[in-house]
Amino acid sequence: MTNIIIKKLDATTDADFNAQLKGLLAWNETDDLAIHQRVLEIIADVRKNGDSAVIEYTNRFDHCNVSAAGELEISKEKLKAAWDNLPVEQAQALEQAAQRIRAYAEKQKMESWQYTEADGTVLGQKVTPLDRVGLYVPGGKAAYPSSVLMNAIPAKVAGVPELIMVVPTPNGETNELVLAAAYLAGVDRAFAIGGAQAVAALAYGTQTIPPVAKIVGPGNIYVATAKKLVFGQVGIDMIAGPSEILIICDGKTNPDWIAMDLFSQAEHDEDAQSILISDDAAYLESVEASINALLPTMERAEIIRTSLTNRGALILVNDLSQAAEVANIIAPEHLELSVENPEILCEQIRHAGAIFMGRFTAEALGDYCAGPNHVLPTSSTARFSSPLGVYDFQKRSSLINCSADGANTLGKVASILARGESLTAHARSAEYRLK
Repeated sequence: MTNIIIKKLDATTDADFNAQLKGLLAWNETDDLAIHQRVLEIIADVRKNGDSAVIEYTNRFDHCNVSAAGELEISKEKLKAAWDNLPVEQAQALEQAAQRIRAYAEKQKMESWQYTEADGTVLGQKVTPLDRVGLYVPGGKAAYPSSVLMNAIPAKVAGVPELIMVVPTPNGETNELVLAAAYLAGVDRAFAIGGAQAVAALAYGTQTIPPVAKIVGPGNIYVATAKKLVFGQVGIDMIAGPSEILIICDGKTNPDWIAMDLFSQAEHDEDAQSILISDDAAYLESVEASINALLPTMERAEIIRTSLTNRGALILVNDLSQAAEVANIIAPEHLELSVENPEILCEQIRHAGAIFMGRFTAEALGDYCAGPNHVLPTSSTARFSSPLGVYDFQKRSSLINCSADGANTLGKVASILARGESLTAHARSAEYRLK
């Protein structure tokens, strides 16, 4: 097996380093106009024809043989049976992960609050859960029970009363781990549908599938495009790009560990991105040697090879402060600080989805069971986005309760400002309540 040719960038000497970095990070995702058009047609069909359209697309794309809408629902009994029949080791692992995710999510709950001003006016904020949420779960080969837990548990902690899961079942095959995770996480109803048609059904509702307030969960480019196109009718979590990992290392972590951490994201798919930054040139060479030594041992070696060849990089910097500057430009989904004093370096990090601190904290722990959510902003969107959490399933309403004195004081201010905007009805509405 030939060695991987992985890109090498040098922030210490390359005059065009920033341009090289920009090129490395460039990613074109859901801008394919042909896919847009096809997804728009599917959405329109589902809006118009409901269950019959969903059945037609399910039979066509997932090679199923569904004749009635009732066959699409996966019963609560089937979810429970999947949980009951899990091997003990898997059940215990799922349960441990669920407990940790729930414990972390409990810390995120927003609470209502209010305060009373001197004149008796009360101002505040009322926090309420969303009424119903849709959870998209990939099916077939890309079946991730961990994603079920990460999406469903925060919704339930937030108090969402009804959680609807959709999961494609290619050729009628279900993933028992996914169904078991759904039971464990408290999914209320589940449907064996996927693709853009499932997103449309959740957004607009059909005769059988109820409409939701928000759709969360990962999917392929058709699912991502559909989520983008129904946004506004419903809320969505994010438009996720390929998986990413950025590692900053001071050259003192076992290079095999770092190589495998890079592999852990590269194995997701050919477009995933794995980058290592260090201030030790010899160490970068050691990790490259580990990459080539370990690659033949990997089951998904060709996917890893393509990912690292096309989108991977080893970056040399002057020091860890410069490493932090580069990391803030990249704004990665996953950031490992594999250094002696990660707390100190972390103070310089402004943009990252999740930060894994210290030599013993593999990113993979966050994917499954550490507790914080693994649904994270990708493609540099950590500059303005945050991990999925309980707050994504809660909404805030402002509370305003004016006393007579408060209405008198605020009414005068509102009147002046409204007349300044030539909105006379606004002004007079406030003036009616003046003493």
